[in-house]
Amino acid sequence: MTDRLSLLDSITGAFVPIHRDGHKFVFAFGLVTLFLFVVAPPLGWLGAIATAWCAYFFRDPDRVTPSREGLVLSSADGTIAAIAEVVPPRELDLGSEKRTRVSVFLSVLNVHIVRAPVAGRIVRSHYVPGAFLNAELDKASEENERRALVIETDTGEKVGAMLIAGLIARRIVTFVGEGASVARGERIGLIRFGSRVDVYLPAGVRPVVVVGQTAIGGESVLAELALNEGARELASVVQSDRVHG
Repeated sequence: MTDRLSLLDSITGAFVPIHRDGHKFVFAFGLVTLFLFVVAPPLGWLGAIATAWCAYFFRDPDRVTPSREGLVLSSADGTIAAIAEVVPPRELDLGSEKRTRVSVFLSVLNVHIVRAPVAGRIVRSHYVPGAFLNAELDKASEENERRALVIETDTGEKVGAMLIAGLIARRIVTFVGEGASVARGERIGLIRFGSRVDVYLPAGVRPVVVVGQTAIGGESVLAELALNEGARELASVVQSDRVHG
C-alpha cells in the first residue's frame, strides 16, 4: 500500500498546476480538439498537441524564495537579455538619475508568471499602450505595450518592474494594484505568449548576474541592496510587527 501511494505521489508530483488565468484557454483548446476529432481525426491529434502546449504554457510551479534580507530577485523565468545603465521611463516615476536595468526575456517555453522582486508596498501601477515588437529588442522597453509597477521596501528603497508585451503577447494581466503589500517572490502578474520583464534597481545597486544567464522567477538573485545594520534591524522589527500584529 505504501509503495502504491509513493508511486502515485511521484506521478502526481510530475504535473505542475495550471494558473487559473489559463483555465479558459485550455478549455477552449480542448473543445476545438474534440470537434476536430469528430470531423477530421488527424487534425484532432494536432489539436491535442496544441491543448497540451497551452496547458504547459500556463503552468504555475511553486518556487523556493530566498529568505535573506536585502535581496532583489528575478521577476520572471527566462534569459538575462540585457543589463544597462539607463534613466527610468517616465511611467515609473523614479526620477532622472540613472539606474541599472536588468532585462529578462521570456520565450514561449518559459513560465510566464511574474513575481515581485522585493517585498514591500506597490506605490505605482501604470499601464502604457504601445506596439508589439520583438521583446528581445532594446527599444521594446520604450515602445511596446507595458505595465509599470514600483515596489517600495520597508527601508524606503524603490524597485521598478516593467512587464512588457512581446511580438506574440497581446495581454498583460496583473494580480495586484496600488497600495497592495506583496511578499518577495509573490505572484503579481502574467504575460501571455512571449514577453519581457525589466527590473530597475535602486541607484548605486549593482547586479550579480550577467547577460546570457538563465533566471528563475522568485529564486534567482539579481542584486543585493546595500542595507546597513540599522536598516536591517528596522526591517526585522517591521517584519516581526506584521507577523504578530
